[in-house]
Amino acid sequence: MTTQLRDLRASFPALSSDVAYLDNAAGAMLPRQTIEAITRFMSTLGGANVGGVFGLSEEVTALKARAREASATFLNCLPGEVLLGPSATALTWQLSRAFSKLWGPGDEVIVSELEHEANHSPWRALERFGVTVKVWRAKWPEGILDPADLQALLTRETRFVAMTGAANSIGSMTPIREAAALAHSVGAWLLVDGVHVAPHHLPDVEALDVDFFVMSPYKVFGPHLGLMFVRRDLLPSLPADKLSFVEDDNVTKFEPGTAQHELWAGWLGSLAYLADLGGGAFSRETLRRAYARIEALEAPLVEHLVTGLASTDGVALYGRRSVEGRVGTACFNVSGLAPREAGRALAARGVAVATGHYYAILPMEALGLLPNGAMRASIAHYTTHEEIERLLEGVRSLTGVS
Repeated sequence: MTTQLRDLRASFPALSSDVAYLDNAAGAMLPRQTIEAITRFMSTLGGANVGGVFGLSEEVTALKARAREASATFLNCLPGEVLLGPSATALTWQLSRAFSKLWGPGDEVIVSELEHEANHSPWRALERFGVTVKVWRAKWPEGILDPADLQALLTRETRFVAMTGAANSIGSMTPIREAAALAHSVGAWLLVDGVHVAPHHLPDVEALDVDFFVMSPYKVFGPHLGLMFVRRDLLPSLPADKLSFVEDDNVTKFEPGTAQHELWAGWLGSLAYLADLGGGAFSRETLRRAYARIEALEAPLVEHLVTGLASTDGVALYGRRSVEGRVGTACFNVSGLAPREAGRALAARGVAVATGHYYAILPMEALGLLPNGAMRASIAHYTTHEEIERLLEGVRSLTGVS
């Protein structure tokens, strides 16, 4: 491990354990800036809420505004286009409920086959209102979405397309810009689930030309929260079960109840970590530099992980077998072992991986892996080659390959 990487890992207290943590797709570790920001909020502001005219309340109100503004910088949009919520799943269901008031028989929705259930179940629920839901099938065994297959599904009745930016199961990246152009050509809206791509590549909703974009800060070294971009001109036309005094064009109509203010303080701490990684004050440019470092650190790790598993006898690696067009998430099984059994054996060796379907029901069905699913190893920029080698050694021990 280089001195630079050792210093970087020192920012993450949980990485001081002896566990090789390779479940980053489920949730990333938190840097000190995040932990200290939450502690500072709880210690100084406690349970104070927004909207008051006294000091503590004014500080909380200002903090929430900063969280929205910083999140807008992160996504490259306007602060008034950012929803702050408890989770990406909760925000997606909020949007689904809005759509249920707009659409019915004769309207169509398209969902890709690579989706986490958070970007499938809410749209499938629209079938109760007569909406037709189609599935944009991937090309297997690689798990690649072909824009030509989306084009074949689009009609004048298509209202909405939902797709992931990167599959949380097999790690495949997707053709977002091409999908946006095709969806818009028939007047449809596009939502991208950016939960699995945002830890690895900086989101840019303007460049991607998407209408909605949802992500989870806790996958990006932050607390358990959700963020959603909603294109400003769409807000007034989206129905919401809102408080009576909130205007139709105000993004907070989708934010009922009191926010988790201490966690938004933590998210600001996470963004401060990224600014430090980028070597400057928090800005879009600093974030670009930070993500350039993240991508440079991750590239050799992805190659080590994917090529190591692909070359091990007795291992079935699902999805792309090349390092191109994917993030550092590998879905695999060991011959003769159920995923949970193999996962427990790896855990006994101090290697943490996911097992099961990780809410990726559609890809698991396509691969024929239900009900047991598969194992999943996922890296972050702080992962080491030594941790990946521990995984590979553990897998080889399970297969009997020395």
